[in-house]
Amino acid sequence: MELGRKVRDMCRDRGVDMVGFASANTWDEPPFDPWPLQAFHPKAIFPGCRTVIVLGLPVTLPILETAPSIWYQELYKNLNQQLDERAYQLSIALNKLGHASAYVPRDGYGSIEVLVKNPYAFFSHRHAAYLAGLGTFGLNNMLLTKEYGPRVRFVSVFTTAELPTGRPMDRTLCVRCLRCVKACPVQAIGNIDYPEASIDKERCSLRSIELKRKFRSPCGICIKVCPVGEDRKLYERKDMGLYDGPEKDKELYDAWEHVRKYGSL
Repeated sequence: MELGRKVRDMCRDRGVDMVGFASANTWDEPPFDPWPLQAFHPKAIFPGCRTVIVLGLPVTLPILETAPSIWYQELYKNLNQQLDERAYQLSIALNKLGHASAYVPRDGYGSIEVLVKNPYAFFSHRHAAYLAGLGTFGLNNMLLTKEYGPRVRFVSVFTTAELPTGRPMDRTLCVRCLRCVKACPVQAIGNIDYPEASIDKERCSLRSIELKRKFRSPCGICIKVCPVGEDRKLYERKDMGLYDGPEKDKELYDAWEHVRKYGSL
């Protein structure tokens, strides 16, 4: 069986349907600016890397809608664990097939406090997913996918295997509605003229630290108000006015408020 198909089958067997391949060489020709510096490229981190395999798992919209809350915090932690486990398993499977591989954890930093002083992880899964053709950047600096908008968490595997790679989407998925910009509680989303907007990482991190003390981190607001994603149809959330106040759907609003009142401070 062709290796690319085998990798996809292995991922699907582990419950991962969103899979993409990006050639490690594509980092050398930045498609837009700003772009990660060479030290952040896969070939610099894992010499000999030929392909980056990107796996994505969806963030469940109705849980996210309660954010910031303990429910979303627990979902976030669970997704991180699930992603790390699946990427590790895939890397071991590839090693057994004779393709030297190593997984990259979904977060490349010790804690949110670290990001205040050093606001970068050692590798960007979002840029890998972009190059693999899984989505495009939105104004909230998150990767938007057709299936779930920005409501996806990613993890990567570096491998020496040559795999059939994707390419970036031709059209941006961001509709520039500015909902994420207006909804950000700390006004962290800046220059919206970039292909990926400028983000005040310190403001964003300090907000997360505050929420962490209250057991309701991360924030999640900028991704829950994004209108992009087929998941909105499934959950009947196409009317974005739902997030403007209780007038549109008081029953739903009361449900979110109930979750926020308990399990966190």
